[in-house]
Amino acid sequence: MDDERPDLAAMMIPLGRILMAAEEPVLAAHDVSMWAYAVLHALDERPVRNQSALAQAIGADKTRIIGVLDGLQERGLIRREPDPADRRAHLLSLTPEGRRVRDAVRAGIQERENRLLERLPEGDRHAFLRALQALHAIPREEILREP
Repeated sequence: MDDERPDLAAMMIPLGRILMAAEEPVLAAHDVSMWAYAVLHALDERPVRNQSALAQAIGADKTRIIGVLDGLQERGLIRREPDPADRRAHLLSLTPEGRRVRDAVRAGIQERENRLLERLPEGDRHAFLRALQALHAIPREEILREP
């Protein structure tokens, strides 16, 4: 391992900020905030879940996403229905329009990301994406666990 390399966070955080800034025009074109896109993306992975689980999955405070969910529901992008097993909880799902918006935003974001990835040689690009996906799949608790 190269002891002279910067810490991972020192490299990833600035890159993450650049990527988020590159996403802003795509999000704006679809009138979707970063948090709204996070909700639409998370509902793609699991079509129905309660608001607390959704907030935890996207790293948001559950009270923070209530307004986001309200806006998405008003636009017809998600459905929020009482959970028959627990009327205090709401089940969430994407509407067909929500899927369309999510897919359009994702395509626009990935188009911008591909311009950045094209700066890497093809083999490095594929290796980088595989490594990033592998790291992303590690449960948060496992990463934070003390050695």
